[in-house]
Amino acid sequence: MSTLPNIDGIRPTLLAVLAHPDDESFGIGGTLAAYAWMGAHVHLICATGGEEGAADPEFLVGYPSLAARREAELACAAQALGLTSVTLLGYRDSGMPDTPANHHPEALAAQPLEQVIARVVEHIRRLRPHVVVTFDPIGGYRHPDHIAIHQATVAAFYAAGDPARFPGDLPPWQPQKLYFQTIPRRLLRIFVRLMPFFGRDPRRFGRNHDVDLVSLAEVDFPVHAQVDYLPMAQARMAAARCHASQGGTNFGGSFFAVFARLFGGRDTFMRAYPEPEAGLHETDLFAGVSI
Repeated sequence: MSTLPNIDGIRPTLLAVLAHPDDESFGIGGTLAAYAWMGAHVHLICATGGEEGAADPEFLVGYPSLAARREAELACAAQALGLTSVTLLGYRDSGMPDTPANHHPEALAAQPLEQVIARVVEHIRRLRPHVVVTFDPIGGYRHPDHIAIHQATVAAFYAAGDPARFPGDLPPWQPQKLYFQTIPRRLLRIFVRLMPFFGRDPRRFGRNHDVDLVSLAEVDFPVHAQVDYLPMAQARMAAARCHASQGGTNFGGSFFAVFARLFGGRDTFMRAYPEPEAGLHETDLFAGVSI
């Protein structure tokens, strides 16, 4: 990737809209760190407090709640990645599908979509990003919060530039590009095939054994962009380790992380806007952006 432009003091600005503390590090942390290192403003919106994340009691010592612990971990990760700002929307973690947490009155998944869209629109107009990144349509692994924030972000991306939608004190702002982070399916399929040889069930993956990797491998999204974050791999690792309550201290040695390194230190993205032409292959999310 080339050096990013800086015209009249205006720097390229990227906004990642995600669901839980640790999504930024376990997912596209390498990309966020790479653009921050190159001089872009990199902002994060985190929709929930991650209250449903499993954590051993030792991680709660000195904290009034798991959400408080995870907020501190997020602050640590943001510093490691070089983020410009972190905005917490304050919704409650909805847990996995068909769990009681889905119906908690403060859960993200229980909120009227239009209200969540309005809040994301407000922050897009405030932060004025050129590029917005969020989850793919199935939220990576079908987490209700990932899907909900995907839907809200896509709608907000278009509404933020429309003065008739959600009028307020801030002027409209239309970001120029929208991307969905994707899991490399080729890597995932290899991972699924190899897991049984290591005594792992690919239909019961994750800390709570509630992720079906086999079904995820069957859903394919096109890859329009790959961002090489290898020079910032250590920053991403440091950020992941901040999320100790969620297993981040073991992130580098996890089964999936080993295969991710074999993939070559790249994050993959599907471009949602502008509509990609056939055969598109970008290496820079800011390609074609006017500053």
